[in-house]
Amino acid sequence: MKKYAGKSLVILAICLLVAPIIQGVSSSPHSTSLAHANSGAGNVLVGTNIVETVAREQNPAVVGIQTKLLLGPDAQMPNQSPFGAPPFPGTPFPGQPDDSMPGGSGSGFLIDSEGHILTNHHVVDNAKEILVSLMDGKEYEAKVIGADSKTDIALIKITAKNGEKFPYIKLGDSSALNVGEWVVAIGNPFGLSHSVTVGVVSAKGRNIGAGPYDEFIQTDASINPGNSGGPLVNLKGEAIGINTAILPGTGGGNVGIGFALPIDMAKAILKDLKEDGKVTRGWLGIMIQEITPELSEALNLTVKTGALVSDVEPGGPADKGGLKRGDVIVKFAGQEVNDLETLPKAVAKVLPGKPVQVEIVRGDKRQTLTLVTAPMGS
Repeated sequence: MKKYAGKSLVILAICLLVAPIIQGVSSSPHSTSLAHANSGAGNVLVGTNIVETVAREQNPAVVGIQTKLLLGPDAQMPNQSPFGAPPFPGTPFPGQPDDSMPGGSGSGFLIDSEGHILTNHHVVDNAKEILVSLMDGKEYEAKVIGADSKTDIALIKITAKNGEKFPYIKLGDSSALNVGEWVVAIGNPFGLSHSVTVGVVSAKGRNIGAGPYDEFIQTDASINPGNSGGPLVNLKGEAIGINTAILPGTGGGNVGIGFALPIDMAKAILKDLKEDGKVTRGWLGIMIQEITPELSEALNLTVKTGALVSDVEPGGPADKGGLKRGDVIVKFAGQEVNDLETLPKAVAKVLPGKPVQVEIVRGDKRQTLTLVTAPMGS
């Protein structure tokens, strides 16, 4: 298992949400509409049950996902999740007579009336069959439109049977989230359909070692195995995250520390997933390392923050643009590079082939270079 803060992380590939209560409940359960309370996440009316309204209005757009995995002779068992823990409790072991086996279950949510659904990549990875179930009991076969393992985001689609329009959740702005803000998690933990839990944003920008672009929203809303792919919703009823992982207790359950991918990350790659089925990111062709006090002293660096270039690939975009070993990148495409983790995320956001301004410190001088990123993998 991957470790975070000394404990193991568990991917949520089945789903459960046990709802705590955060507001004073009004005498009428339907006394407040989101339209009346959505002027701001903090503008919650005293004595009203906003959470009930969010759950009632957004639950129909949350889906359950059942998968059957396609396994070849050399394929890994489905319990080899990115966090090293069995994502689907009860998954059978090898030795079945055919090349498929039950995968498990997860969650997702509709993002438009045409049937596009956001979920986690690990929920549908290697799926031979994907069955989506709605709150009204209707079931649909789904196909993967696009997936990105580096962010653990997938886009799947179901097709209306009789020209129906699907309910969907509006995508919010995760950059506008504040620590302490109330959020609602919806999903199918342990197969318990459309469970709702409530909590707050505990922190933002968490790096849990899941991938190169980690910037998770941490929440104490109860998230459990099976919530993977389900939405984290603000009190306006907007999806601001995709529930993805937890820090489990000794029994494997929730201890009040869950992680959701920020919805802005999904919005940034949605067009690529729809049109190309994959995400094409920018690449510089450099190796970087953290600036430690010891390294700063040894190299006589004049800056304490940034990304130190430790190697430059000959003929790569950085080499062609004049970047050299020992340079410190302090700004990329207008974004301050304060630490090692910032630069890969900033580079990935730039379309390949687009010129970008890079501010560096070389010796005791600052200068700006123009680099043209290449597609990652080129």
